[in-house]
Amino acid sequence: MKTKVREARLKAGLTQEQLARCVHVSARTIISIERGQYSPSLLLAYRLARVFHTNVEELCCLEENWQMEEERYETLD
Repeated sequence: MKTKVREARLKAGLTQEQLARCVHVSARTIISIERGQYSPSLLLAYRLARVFHTNVEELCCLEENWQMEEERYETLD
């Protein structure tokens, strides 16, 4: 899943470790989210969005991810 976590973190001037502490996860989790290897739970996505003063839809690229999923399923039909 694509997110804007890395961009938001850098803009806020936070390290991965600092962000991880803010949202009560490991730095490894933040790294995995930023690389698109892990999709955050709804609660974690909400915590991240609050840190960056945005909403989950924007931070988690909801529209873009939705379109990618739709295209993937269209090819299966």
